[in-house]
Amino acid sequence: MQKDQLLIRRRALLAGVAAAGAVGTAGVLAVGPGGGPAPTAAPAPGPAARRPLKPSAYRLQPLTGYGAPGDAPRQPPVRSEPILRVSGRGRIMMLTFDDGPDARYTPDILDTLAEYDVRATFFVCGEMADHNRDLLSRMADEGHVVGNHTWSHPLLTRLTRRRIRSEMERTCEVVEQAYGEAPRWFRAPYGAWNRAAFQLGAELGMEPLAWTVDTLDWTTPGTGTIVERVEDGAAPGVVVLSHDAGGDRSQSVRALRRYLPELLDSGYHLTVPRRRFV
Repeated sequence: MQKDQLLIRRRALLAGVAAAGAVGTAGVLAVGPGGGPAPTAAPAPGPAARRPLKPSAYRLQPLTGYGAPGDAPRQPPVRSEPILRVSGRGRIMMLTFDDGPDARYTPDILDTLAEYDVRATFFVCGEMADHNRDLLSRMADEGHVVGNHTWSHPLLTRLTRRRIRSEMERTCEVVEQAYGEAPRWFRAPYGAWNRAAFQLGAELGMEPLAWTVDTLDWTTPGTGTIVERVEDGAAPGVVVLSHDAGGDRSQSVRALRRYLPELLDSGYHLTVPRRRFV
């Protein structure tokens, strides 16, 4: 009798978790298995559209989650090139940040995104994520997507297949522990892709996402220059590459504060990727 009661309680708990995980999935861009993005409703820009976040829902099942707990995503196709753009109705763009998280810069970036109720995608390095797990938890709470950017940011084209797998797997483990879900997206350091990276990424359940506009902020060209590069490159489907670690990223932090409200005022919807298939 006691065993039956425990089973009933467990089923009820799982049903509640699945229901809570459905919260907050609007306003993302779906990418199907064939690479053709399919849009869903994008969030209204600006602070006025801000709604109270529900951290428990994001932690149970972040924006990239699918199905009830325990459901494993279907292995994505093995691509021969990364996804460079996203498409959908209206003026949709994506902001992505690489190499972090870094306790000196990532919190400021998250604060700015929260101020304007915008979600972004963070491609994290495992060794950085391991020392800043609280920031990954915050990303999950606030609805951001976390992707895999390898453990130590090596040039994959010079590594053996075994080393590439290790770089990916170690990062997947840290992300799953701190973020609450294994990463569904992968970005090769330096944009250096090879067949092994595509194959191993797919085996680990990740899609390859690159970028359209490179701010080159890692060269510290000046805050104004970074802002100009984003605004000049702004267009529907654009994926912007910036950095929140790997050096002095104070210019990147200041630039985001300037170009983000301007993009929103221009009618752009800043979103995150979401895969359709499971």
